[in-house]
Amino acid sequence: MKTENAAGGAGRDSTAGPDGTADRQHTTWAFVAATFFGAGYGKPGPGTWGSVAAVLLWAAYGWLGHPGPRMLLAALLAGIAVSLAVGIPAATIAAQEVGREDPQFVVIDEVTGQWIALIGCPLDWRHGLIALVLFRLLDMTKPFPARQLESLPDGWGIVFDDVAAGLYAWGIAALLRLWF
Repeated sequence: MKTENAAGGAGRDSTAGPDGTADRQHTTWAFVAATFFGAGYGKPGPGTWGSVAAVLLWAAYGWLGHPGPRMLLAALLAGIAVSLAVGIPAATIAAQEVGREDPQFVVIDEVTGQWIALIGCPLDWRHGLIALVLFRLLDMTKPFPARQLESLPDGWGIVFDDVAAGLYAWGIAALLRLWF
């Protein structure tokens, strides 16, 4: 059942949400973005599904679009910028609407962090896998100051701990590419 939002357009869905509660209002665009088009509903480990979706999108663009390294970098940077600009408010809205600080189904933060980890990666499955594994390990362990960034308000805290994990993974992956 659709209802009208404050702006007068349909945008909230009152069906059962990802948290299992019925008759709660959910802002459709925020849930689509926060779950990265449904990847956040994957079980088990929604965060891993979000990261895998990000790597697959990077690989699909690279292999189907045949961009040069600069164009691949530009696309990654644009994706990161959009995922931050849309993801922070979407994560805020989704978390507030289900009444949890950092719901597991919100994976736009993993997408952003994963794309950061992929910066500079050659377009092949080995480098993509290394970036994926490094990011997931660092996202789960949250080395300093990533864990402290969770205390930022609303979507900022949800997203920026993963930005930090992505930066760590990017740095480690870059060092590995230099040495190996």
